[in-house]
Amino acid sequence: MPGGPKPGGGPGMGAPGGHPKPPHRGGGEPRGGRQHHAPYHQQHHQGPPPGGPGPRTEEKISDSEGFKANLSLLRRPGEKTYTQRCRLFVGNLPADITEDEFKRLFAKYGEPGEVFINKGKGFGFIKLESRALAEIAKAELDDTPMRGRQLRVRFATHAAALSVRNLSPYVSNELLEEAFSQFGPIERAVVIVDDRGRSTGKGIVEFASKPAARKAFERCSEGVFLLTTTPRPVIVEPLEQLDDEDGLPEKLAQKNPMY
Repeated sequence: MPGGPKPGGGPGMGAPGGHPKPPHRGGGEPRGGRQHHAPYHQQHHQGPPPGGPGPRTEEKISDSEGFKANLSLLRRPGEKTYTQRCRLFVGNLPADITEDEFKRLFAKYGEPGEVFINKGKGFGFIKLESRALAEIAKAELDDTPMRGRQLRVRFATHAAALSVRNLSPYVSNELLEEAFSQFGPIERAVVIVDDRGRSTGKGIVEFASKPAARKAFERCSEGVFLLTTTPRPVIVEPLEQLDDEDGLPEKLAQKNPMY
């Protein structure tokens, strides 16, 4: 620790009982051949002014700056950045909000990759670096008051995502991505598993663009698309996405003639 004695150290260390040893007298190197090193914070920063040690630099870092310094730790290994999964919808914005003000709302969560505002309708979109950051921003900023309004923050619908069914139990995430990458760049491909980790025969493929998703959908709908040597064509449909907090919208609910 800065300023404290080093374990098993040489001259200058406190003796048992809390009394310091007398300083080394005479020229040359201290006895034992060891050279006393300054504490870490003194090596990398200017020495304290006369009259006592100065304030530690680390203590000046605010909570926001400390959060920014650890943004990279919130990204999973191999996770692609600035994908559609990291895109947030922000509703109920004040009519006079500026783009700079909108960005400042999310400044704590890193540099945005995409910003769009529709002032006339009071909504905007912003894309952050990772899904984890977007989840934190959503949780912290949803219902935040802003000039008499309560902001509404939700994940934006992924318009280039497809649902894949009738998958062979031998299809992995990697095989699913490799098979559909012929239609265009893929942001994420996942085979859905049950509680025991076994494939459910369903998956999700998220493309980086709508044209690529449309191409894959048309190809699989008009013909037979096989992922393995097994004659088991996959079934592809546009992915219906629901926000957990919004529940099931009326337009997606199954109609019962009895009600």
